[in-house]
Amino acid sequence: MAWFVTALHSRRNMLDGIAADAVEILKDRSVNPQIFDTLRRMKDYRQVETAELMASMNNFTLSYAKAILAATRQDDLVKPDRPKVIAGVTTEQMARMERELEKLSQDYRGIEATFGDDVLQLVLASRYLGRLIDNGNVAAYLESRHPDIVGEFRTIVAATSLDAS
Repeated sequence: MAWFVTALHSRRNMLDGIAADAVEILKDRSVNPQIFDTLRRMKDYRQVETAELMASMNNFTLSYAKAILAATRQDDLVKPDRPKVIAGVTTEQMARMERELEKLSQDYRGIEATFGDDVLQLVLASRYLGRLIDNGNVAAYLESRHPDIVGEFRTIVAATSLDAS
């Protein structure tokens, strides 16, 4: 019976020390409860970043959370003066992972910032190509002089029309 009480207490306190925004991201997901122990070692903003990373990769495993923890800078930990200890990972590997994760995060933010504009440009270009191909005179000219190009145009139009439906 004591194990039952212990389990209830751990469930009740599972979200203590977890940022509200991180909880919001993870609330509808099937998450290993031990992940919250890993998140508690990070500052609130890093918990949110970790939850976003996990959601974007659709990976809510403990090993993924620990990998993110290993790649987290010391300054982003709740206790930055206490060194991270991850089984099987040396301090040099952790430092390299921290640098690589920071670069990856910067690249991701850069892509995320331009993604909407890129998709809009693709849709506009695809619609324009579709109208060119639908024009009989233009299509005949392209077919006679540049059949490889008109084939690529059709592929682009078909690919973007599949995305729209």
